[in-house]
Amino acid sequence: MQIRVLFFGMLADAAGRHSDRITLPADASLADLVAHYRQNAPALAKYLPSSALSVNQEYAHPSHRLRDNDEVALLPPVSGGSPSRDHEFTTAAAAEQTTAVSSPTATANLIRITHEKIDSQKIADSLKRPSDGACAIFEGIVRDHSRGRRTLYLDYEAYEPMALKQMQQLAAQALQKFRVRDVAIIHRLGRLEIGETSVLIAVASAHRIAAFAACRWIIDTLKQTVPIWKKEYFQDGAVWADGEPFPAEISGANISGAKNADCNPPIASK
Repeated sequence: MQIRVLFFGMLADAAGRHSDRITLPADASLADLVAHYRQNAPALAKYLPSSALSVNQEYAHPSHRLRDNDEVALLPPVSGGSPSRDHEFTTAAAAEQTTAVSSPTATANLIRITHEKIDSQKIADSLKRPSDGACAIFEGIVRDHSRGRRTLYLDYEAYEPMALKQMQQLAAQALQKFRVRDVAIIHRLGRLEIGETSVLIAVASAHRIAAFAACRWIIDTLKQTVPIWKKEYFQDGAVWADGEPFPAEISGANISGAKNADCNPPIASK
C-alpha cells in the first residue's frame, strides 16, 4: 500500500524535504513506518523519541494499523513556551468549571489560521455581547530577544488542517470545562516582525474568573498540542524553538513507543 508521509519543523530540515511517499506491506503499522525512517534516514533518528505521530490529521499510537493512501505526519514538539507553574486564579476558578451556559460551539469564523496581521481589538469587539460581563484577552507577541540573542523576526509554520481541527476542539472543550459563552482562537503563520501578534485568545463570559481561567487553559494547551512551529531568526543564523514535551493525553502518539519496533520488509521510498 502507498502512504504519504509529511515532515514539519526540524524534522523537515533533517529529512531534507517536507513530504515523502513510501510503499508498505498491507498489514503495516505506524511502528513499521518509524522503523523504516530510523533505518533509512539516520539524520531523523535523534529527533524521533520526542516526536509524535498522526494519521489523517489525528494523533495516533505507533500500533495503529495503516490503510492505503493514509496521510501520516511526523510531528516534533510544537512551538511551546514557558508558562509559569503557579495557578492562583485557576484554583479559584474551580467553582466556575461546569458546562457552558449557552453556546454549544464557538463562533466558527473566530477559530482560524491566518497569514494576515491579527486585529485584536476588532476580533474582541466582534466577540462581545450585552450579556457578557468580561472579555479576557491573551496576545502572544514577537519579542526582540531569545536565547540571549537579539531576535530579528520569527517564522511560523503549521500542519494547517490538523492545527485548525485541534483549535476547534480546544474551543469546544473550553465551552464545556468553563462557564464561558464564546471563544476566539486566531493563530498567524509566516514571517512575523518584532511586536506583531502571533496568537490571540479571547474569551467572553458573564464573569471574569471563568474568562481568565479559560483563556489561560486554552493558550497553555494550544502551546503543547496544536501542530504549529516557530523558527527564530538571529543575525548569526536561525533555530527552531524548543517545544514542551507532548502532554499525557497524547503521549500514546509519541514515537518513543515505536523505538524498538521491527520493520516489515520490504519498504521502499519513492
